[in-house]
Amino acid sequence: MIETTDFSKSEQYTLSIRLSTDGFSFSVFNPQADGQLSYYDHEVDESLSLTANLKRIFREVEWLNRPFRRVNVLMANKRFTFIPLEFFEDEQAEIVFYHNHPKQENELVQYNILQKNNIVVLFGMDKSVCAFLREQYSGIRFFAQCSPFIEFFATKSRVGNNRKMYVHLRNEAIDIYAYEHGRLLLANSIACKETGDRIYYILYIWKQLGMEQENDELHLTGEVSGKELLQPELERFIRQVSIMAPATSVDLQTISLCE
Repeated sequence: MIETTDFSKSEQYTLSIRLSTDGFSFSVFNPQADGQLSYYDHEVDESLSLTANLKRIFREVEWLNRPFRRVNVLMANKRFTFIPLEFFEDEQAEIVFYHNHPKQENELVQYNILQKNNIVVLFGMDKSVCAFLREQYSGIRFFAQCSPFIEFFATKSRVGNNRKMYVHLRNEAIDIYAYEHGRLLLANSIACKETGDRIYYILYIWKQLGMEQENDELHLTGEVSGKELLQPELERFIRQVSIMAPATSVDLQTISLCE
């Protein structure tokens, strides 16, 4: 728990922050305490900008203003795309990104190189948010939320001889990642809120990828209530459906452990 964390030693800790319209989440990793991870969630005011919400929480939560050994920021939204590592050129990042997404004002295009998966994730972030966070922390690192998911699920998917689909549930969207023995087949984010819509999109993509009902696996994760209701409905069509353990904050846990 954050309440029991000794922030007088914050310079030894890694702080990871997830920014989302669903709310902000924070994890603090203490490598000196058997890899202890503490979590803190904060709701956002939808009438305020992302930057205004950040400034407010930094005023309200004193320990966020302390120095940390490392700070990671995850951007959770739909504005990401991929390019094979062998075709990536730094100066072409914006051109490739805006070929797949409409331009937005005050946006900074960034990227994460995922060497193990041989792809580069291009993603957009609000320039004001980046500037504010860089003022707070030196050496800060920015990531698309999908980056730690891709690497974590790729490792999991190498076990066994079948294909696997991982569905991360959010309040207003689902993120779907599909693999064949560690090779990424698909990564996509789809806006939807209702259980029926989630079932439809999951099954539609499952069918489009030609995944097998009897042999291939579907794994659910995320912080949305209702995973337990979703599972039996999906099991009517897919034999192997499970809720992952841990079922929440996989992205924060994965990025916190990255050096």
